[in-house]
Amino acid sequence: MEQRPAVVVEGLVKDFGGFRVLRGISFSVFEGEIFGLIGPNGAGKTTTLRILATIIKPTKGKIKIYNHDISDSSTVRKLIGYLPEDAGLYERLTGLENLKVFARLYSRNESELNDMVKYAIEIADLGDRIYDKVSEYSKGMKRRLLLARALMVKPKLAILDEPTSGLDVVHAFHVRRIIKEYVEKYGVTVILSSHNMLDVEYLCDRVACIDKGRIIDIGAPKELIEKYDASNLEEAFAKVTTI
Repeated sequence: MEQRPAVVVEGLVKDFGGFRVLRGISFSVFEGEIFGLIGPNGAGKTTTLRILATIIKPTKGKIKIYNHDISDSSTVRKLIGYLPEDAGLYERLTGLENLKVFARLYSRNESELNDMVKYAIEIADLGDRIYDKVSEYSKGMKRRLLLARALMVKPKLAILDEPTSGLDVVHAFHVRRIIKEYVEKYGVTVILSSHNMLDVEYLCDRVACIDKGRIIDIGAPKELIEKYDASNLEEAFAKVTTI
């Protein structure tokens, strides 16, 4: 079966003042694929994801998301769900109230709102803690609620920036399972960044190694491990960045 691109990025450049963060990166992501961006802090991962999420504009380059130009932000935003690394919640509201506030922005009627919230509750899997104020949540619980908020709209493209950032082993495992099951159930496309190579090896079909605003290599995790004669993806990336 021919793979159809969901995201096409060509010659993406981003400048902040006089500093060039992205230096002409290009890649494609296929429909139903989980595509990872890995690299050190400052490599350009978050900037790339923020551009794809229409949060900031590129300096140069062409981007299409499901054949829609990134400049058509109102259309693109209807296709995506975005989880930023530093996303916030309304601390004084309960988890359930937070979900309802967000669902109201996307639902067209009360029935659709209720369906979104019900689905989000299943994703977050917080049990009765969904009725507690978010200020009483652990970081892991907040991250699960934020992931549910991003996926509750059932986007065609989920953009996830460090989905397991700062989480303990149990919460990180739960978040990875949510993402994997969501993709399998709905055939959604995912682009994610992570410093956790366990996330990347477990979840991603392909990864792009980014360093200093450039893509150094792209491939399946196993392919990159074999290509650079490494024992794991972390070692492979270390070797990539020294070439």
